[in-house]
Formats: sequence, structure tokens, C-alpha cells
Amino acid sequence: MKLSSKLLTLCVFSTNLLGSAAFIAPKAQGKKSTIPAFNYNGNFGNNDFSQQNQGQFGGQDQFGNQQQQQYGYDNYNNPQGQVMDSRMTNPNQTLESRLSALETQTGAGVAPMPGQEYRGGAGLWDERTTLLVQGNTLKTWSYASVKVERVQVALRTEGRPLDADVELWQGPDNTPVRMRVYVENGSIRPFNAVIETPRGPNTIAVRNIGQVEFPLTACVTAEDVPRGPQGQLSDRPSSLTIQGGALKTYPFDPAVESVQVLLKTDGRPLNARLELLQGPNNNKQVIELYTEDGLDRPFYAIIETPGSGNVVRIVNTAPVEFPMSAWVEPYFIDENASSTDVVLGGDRDW
Repeated sequence: MKLSSKLLTLCVFSTNLLGSAAFIAPKAQGKKSTIPAFNYNGNFGNNDFSQQNQGQFGGQDQFGNQQQQQYGYDNYNNPQGQVMDSRMTNPNQTLESRLSALETQTGAGVAPMPGQEYRGGAGLWDERTTLLVQGNTLKTWSYASVKVERVQVALRTEGRPLDADVELWQGPDNTPVRMRVYVENGSIRPFNAVIETPRGPNTIAVRNIGQVEFPLTACVTAEDVPRGPQGQLSDRPSSLTIQGGALKTYPFDPAVESVQVLLKTDGRPLNARLELLQGPNNNKQVIELYTEDGLDRPFYAIIETPGSGNVVRIVNTAPVEFPMSAWVEPYFIDENASSTDVVLGGDRDW
């Protein structure tokens, strides 16, 4: 009886010993344990897989789950044989990065549209930054931060005339900048200007004074608006003083695609009328400008001048006691433009 009980105890001890050895056998044979462990950096799972074991088990995701790739696709829809490690990001972020790279490659060789000169990357007329302003409606853009020193205002249409009022509001009943803008074709010659906004908060107001049939697209942004072109023009000695009541004209060659204009005073109010002519008394674009302080808030704009016979005319509508300084220079010149193009006239067979 005692011998039988001793034999039974020995058998139970052997069984427990063999069962324990079965669990520790993979470690004894040099294989990594598949039981996830928690380490100090907040990641679950063993991060010291060898390349061979990664290919066998498929690695671990950010939650420590094994990615078994030998039976098809894993949870992230990766093909068999691709290893998931801790350096791989979320699939949504990976897709967004691929789309961004594709957009960068696609737009690398595309020429900018008119009015797209100031900003880079996606350009000025990005759908996320534009707003449609219907006829006889008002839209405002408010900037409460004092760090916003200037904003870019761009207006265009789908080929119809553009007639709008652009104002800068600073405080109640205070309008230090006011512009009346008219463009014959808002698609070929979009309005593009920079408004200085020192000492915020400031509000930009765009009112479409055209009829309901003439909507416009507006873009007001404070991002990537450098002072570079404006500062470079003001430092050049090519300015011309225009006395009150006087006017100056600037003709341009057909190769000039766009013109940059800078108007400023010595601190006095600025009242001017800026016109783009193409032919006798044929106004393609007209800007009536008022600035409370022409030194603190100068006027800078880029005017598109496609075709030939373009003339920029600037009229100082203020009295003689309020002179102003004007800089009018080419902004973009088409080097491939030919000066020997023939313009055909006469009767045509329609």
C-alpha cells in the first residue's frame, strides 16, 4: 500500500515536470517567446526579433498583436511578406503622405495661374481658402492677433466683370483703407493686392456691388505674405513723385505679362486712381484708392497685363498739398514672347 502511494506520487511529479518543460522548450531551443511583454517605453511585445523571426511571425503592431502574414493579408491590408514594425505609422497618415507627394510631383511643372504669384505650394486659389461672394452681398475676414501685419486680398470671376468694394476696418466706424475695384474680365485680370494691417484687431470687408448674375471668388489670407517685393521697390530710386491733381502714364512692352505698383506718401492721406488701359480710353481695370496714412499703410498690387498696348495710368486725386510717390515696374516678363507677331484686320468671313 505504501509502495503504491509512493509510485503514484512519483508519476504525478514526473507529469508536472514534463508539462513545465513543454512550456519552456521554445526558449531552450533558442526561439523567442510569443507572449507579449510590457516594456518601459509603453510598447507591448518584444522588439528584439531577429530578421528571420520577423519574416516568420510577421512582427508586431503598435498594440503588440502578432501580424500573421503567411496566411494572406494582415489587419492593415499589407501583402504577405511585408513586415510591420514599430516605425510604421497609421495607414491613414501613410495614405495622406503619399497623396501629398503625388500632388507635389503633379504640380511641379505647372505654371501658376494669374494672381498666384505671392504664395507657393498649393497656390492662392486653393478651394480651402476661397469663398464665393454673390452679387449684392458682403463677406468679412477678421484677424484679432496683432501679429498679422499684412494680408493679401485676391478677387476673380469666371470671365464676367468684377465690381467690388474692399475695405479695412479697425475699430468701430474707422475705415483706414478703402478701395473700389472694377475689372472688365476677372478671369484674365484678377485683382491682387496687399493691405497693411498694423496694430490689430483688423477686419477685411469685401462687398460685391455687382448684380446677382455676377458672383466673384474672394481669397483673403495672412499666410505667406512677404514684404519682399514691396520693400525692394521702396528701396529703389526709381520712384516718381506725383503732385496733387497730376497724372502719370507708364506704357509697357507686349512681353510684360504683369506689372507691380507701389503707392505711398510721407504720412499724409493717399487718394489715387489707378487705371489699366489697352487702347484709347479703354479701361480694362480701375482701382479707386483711399488710405488714411500712406506711409503706415502703402498700397501694393500686381496687375495682369496680357496682350499688347497696355498702359498704366496713375492719377493723384488729392489736392496739391498731398503729393505721393509711385513705383511702377514689370513684375513678370515672358522671355519667349515674339515682337514680330502680325495682327490681322479687315473683313472676315464668319
